[in-house]
Amino acid sequence: MNPQEDAKPFAWEPLTPPGVAAFAGASLYRLLFVQFFFALAAATTVVWFLATAWFPTIETAVRALPARGEIRDGKLSWPASSPASLAEGTFLAFTVDLEHEGQLRPPAHLQVEFGRNDIYLFSLLGYRQLDYPRDRVLAFNRTDLEPNWGAWRPPILWITFGAVSAGLMASWSALATIYFLPAWLVGFFTNRKLNLWGSWKLAGAALLPGAVLLTVAIILYGLGGLDLVQLAAAFAAHFVIGWIYLFAGPLFAPKLEAVEPAKKNPF
Repeated sequence: MNPQEDAKPFAWEPLTPPGVAAFAGASLYRLLFVQFFFALAAATTVVWFLATAWFPTIETAVRALPARGEIRDGKLSWPASSPASLAEGTFLAFTVDLEHEGQLRPPAHLQVEFGRNDIYLFSLLGYRQLDYPRDRVLAFNRTDLEPNWGAWRPPILWITFGAVSAGLMASWSALATIYFLPAWLVGFFTNRKLNLWGSWKLAGAALLPGAVLLTVAIILYGLGGLDLVQLAAAFAAHFVIGWIYLFAGPLFAPKLEAVEPAKKNPF
């Protein structure tokens, strides 16, 4: 027995088809460790984007609120003039337009417009209406919201970090459960050493290059290198990248050795 033939390739990088294929023979713990590393990188990127792109605009909007104001019985009590702009940035804007007259339409990628009875969210995909809750009273003034925002800002970032990390790990496991069969079929028809369990691990690794693409796209979007349309295109492309690696990875798995026919007994 040749020990070099039985040695499994060391799985450490899922950014190339051979690297993805190596995870088919690796342990589950190694796959989860690498996935967790990529999940942490993606979660850190999302938290960075919130802290630098959205939160400064939210803080400005809170400081621009009047000293009095509340939402009671599903209606906004607004003592100032309307329409009014609270804060505006490249990514996010807050306005108050009690009658939704449409006089304020900042060029931000997402606009939150507070009306008398509801909230309008405007984005590239159109708008969405959200009603105010009728069963409780919500503060809508600088006096109450400014200290509350200061207290909740760090927990929101930590909750986001944990939710993104856990969500990615769960989604990668779920998608691997869906994708492993096509990977196994590719390996089966190309005569590769790839069983069902190895196909599941390969599928889990094949999702990571797309995650890297989307993580980089979020960074470029936050730095102004991509617009919202290009970010949406990157989001769609990260699925395609996963599919490409899913079907290319099995082609780099070890080939099945040909079985020589038994020699006939000359006697």
